[in-house]
Amino acid sequence: MRRNVKQTSARVATLAAETLQDPRASLVSRRLAASALAQRSTGKQTGAAMEDVAAKVLASGHYAEETRELAASVLAQANKDR
Repeated sequence: MRRNVKQTSARVATLAAETLQDPRASLVSRRLAASALAQRSTGKQTGAAMEDVAAKVLASGHYAEETRELAASVLAQANKDR
C-alpha cells in the first residue's frame, strides 16, 4: 500500500490549533483539527475512520468554512489506495 507523504501546511496547522483552543468548537471540528495537527511534521496519514468523517463534512453544507477546510486537508492526506 502506498503512503501519502503530504503534510499539513502551516496555515492549516494554525487554524487547527485555534480550533482546539476554541471552547465553542464542535466535536467534529476538534477531531479534524487534531488529525491535521498530528500530520503536521510526521509521517502519519489519515486513518479510514477520519477519512469517512472528512468526506461527510465536505459532502454536507451544514459545516462552517473552517471545518470544511480542515476536512479537505485531512482528506488530502489520506491513503490514495483506500
